Amino acid sequence: MSHSPLIDRRHLDFVLHDLLGITQLTRYPRYAEHARDIFDATIDLAHRIAIEKFLPHNRKSDLNEPHLLDGSVQLIPEIGDAMRAYNEAGFTAIMADAGDGGLQLPFVVATACDALFAAANLGTSAYPALARAAANLLDAHACDDQKRRYMVPILEGRWFGTMCLSEPQAGSSLGDITTLATPQADGSYKICGAKMWISAGEHELGANIVHLVLAKIVGAPPGVRGISLFIVPRHKVAMDGSIGAPNDVRLAGLNHKMGQRGSVNTFLKFGEQDDCIGELVGEPHQGLGYMFHMMNEERIGVGVGAVQQGSAGYLYALNYARERRQGRHPDQKDANAPPVAIIEHADVRRMLLWQKCVVEAGQMLCLYAALQVDRAHDPDAGVQRDAGLLLDLLTPIVKSWGSDSSLKANELAIQVLGGYGYTREYPVEQFYRDNRINPIHEGTNGIQALDLLGRKVMQQDGAALKLLFAAMSETCLGAGDDPELRVHAQQLQQGMRTVGEVTRTAAQRMVAGEARAVLANATHYMTALSTLTVAWLWLWMADAATRAPALDDDFRAGKRQACRFWFATEFAQIEPAARLVGEVDRSALEMQSGWF
Repeated sequence: MSHSPLIDRRHLDFVLHDLLGITQLTRYPRYAEHARDIFDATIDLAHRIAIEKFLPHNRKSDLNEPHLLDGSVQLIPEIGDAMRAYNEAGFTAIMADAGDGGLQLPFVVATACDALFAAANLGTSAYPALARAAANLLDAHACDDQKRRYMVPILEGRWFGTMCLSEPQAGSSLGDITTLATPQADGSYKICGAKMWISAGEHELGANIVHLVLAKIVGAPPGVRGISLFIVPRHKVAMDGSIGAPNDVRLAGLNHKMGQRGSVNTFLKFGEQDDCIGELVGEPHQGLGYMFHMMNEERIGVGVGAVQQGSAGYLYALNYARERRQGRHPDQKDANAPPVAIIEHADVRRMLLWQKCVVEAGQMLCLYAALQVDRAHDPDAGVQRDAGLLLDLLTPIVKSWGSDSSLKANELAIQVLGGYGYTREYPVEQFYRDNRINPIHEGTNGIQALDLLGRKVMQQDGAALKLLFAAMSETCLGAGDDPELRVHAQQLQQGMRTVGEVTRTAAQRMVAGEARAVLANATHYMTALSTLTVAWLWLWMADAATRAPALDDDFRAGKRQACRFWFATEFAQIEPAARLVGEVDRSALEMQSGWF
């Protein structure tokens, strides 16, 4: 049993060390100064700060959402306290180069830390997450001067950052944005336009906010080919890095949300007074590619945050079910017998076991994907290539399956508590509300499915899917020594054949001109491949737990039983989902607007 309301640390250590072997990263020159004790101590520190500074105001920030007072966004003071503790510990710069004042730790360690902050308070954790992602983008694509003036203050925790993509008339359809950038004689640009759904877009947590804005330079090519990326600070920044006058970035309104109410969400207008100055990042018309650096990091972050809301709900429901006494066993005939803890009821165990399957596999999925980011530092170019392919393939699964399944886990946590779960007296209803945005933002899950089937599994003749299947086959081979796990390995191999065949069929039909009809079933393909991937992770965990002598019997048995449950109850989704893709079901595509 976990004694933390945020995560089962036994499971986290098992994944990081027994399965992923992250200490091996210290073989890379970038991480050579680190060791396991540093990784573990960093995660311990994140856990302490999350418990002490993030968790206590989770409810308060939900009840007291950001509001305007005399034109200034007001947040509860505990958010600022949490940010100071976070920054003083160096978490904003956890991955940054040591030369820039960073801790230079692996992304997989940073992701484990992020998981703790997200479980404690998803709303507050949005502020540093966006700031760090903005700094990472600048590190990858900005010039040295821009890094000095904009990235370093973010890493030091003095400034914050945002990503400004969507517009009121163009949400995910970025090719339709209308924000314009007009070149100036001094090399800068005047920015004019409006951006919607900007998380952390206006607040007083830092001295400045660095907005990373997608816009089209006057005369740019149409569509996404004409998008450029600009640094647009809230306050102008001089060449020496000092803060100057306001930069004609106006808060036009606050968006009041169903959940994550502690994180301010804004509607911003740029250049209403014709005095909004931006700096081009990199080359013109390459902005969407640059922004994908931040978007992909945020998509993994969305998956992590979603899974951790599922974790918070699961752990709360588990402890509640062990303590709440109600009802008796169906075969108990004595009306005077004392009621049993509700965890003794089979259907409650079913709901808890489903949550365990989703949460623990989800955490492993997120960390496995994060590890691929770190493998890009391997001196072997082949390892770098394979890691990049796996990361591209897994990112939409992390975001989409992570958010969809964890939301259902939150729903089941409410169900375990019954009527109490539906009240605000208990936190599980907030976990659900906070989690509901995750299937929507950073690219809806429908868009993630289109990306998966339309691009990720098809690129380079299916190279990424071949790598994933090779990893699955290796697990099947290892599990073949165990009679029970051998059956699941055989199921997994059949699932691989099913998904492989339907992928080839989909590719052939798209080449034949049926792309629209094939992609109408992209969500079904996401279901098939995600379910298969999670089955692989559970087989891997069950086999590793069986082989690890240091694990206690309950932990080992829990892993094996969860594996058994996933194959028994969820694995069967693969076949019908794949059949719909392979047969190119047109029932949704051919439905007419007037028929609804």
